[in-house]
Amino acid sequence: MSSPMNLEALKELLPAPARDVKLNLGSVLTNETLSSEQTWGVALTSAFYIGHPALLEAVLTDARAAGLRAEAIEDAQAAATLMGMNTVYYRFRHLVGKETYSQRPARLRMQWMASPRTDKPTFELFSMAVAVLAGCEMCIKTHEASILKGGLSEEHVHESVRIASVLNGVAVGLRTTVASS
Repeated sequence: MSSPMNLEALKELLPAPARDVKLNLGSVLTNETLSSEQTWGVALTSAFYIGHPALLEAVLTDARAAGLRAEAIEDAQAAATLMGMNTVYYRFRHLVGKETYSQRPARLRMQWMASPRTDKPTFELFSMAVAVLAGCEMCIKTHEASILKGGLSEEHVHESVRIASVLNGVAVGLRTTVASS
């Protein structure tokens, strides 16, 4: 039985044109702003949302090796799932721009967001990663405000976005490898 894929092994699968993303992956997960739980939780949330199987396996392997708690893994799953729903709904409301839609209740269940297994600011960082990946302006603004209100800084937001961006680039790089084979 082979051992699970980790990020070092995954980097070797990236093609030469993805060199910059490969180097960024080596540095973006070692920052001084986010805690280890926040860093790996953002990365895992991003990987869940992006949905590339090898990327998800590698991030989950390294996150577990870094000691990411089961509660943070559950929060990453919940953030990716809920934001997968919310970014579609709220982006629609924003893009259509009609007050009639904004006045209607969403009637979408989001209880996990109110009571995450980690803490509210950390869960908001996880949610920010998906908001950025989905390009939902309303979600980005809402989660950024919640992160700041929760006592974290713009640097926390920035690092969350950097991690999501690099992981998205890795997934694209991996897909281009498959396409050129």
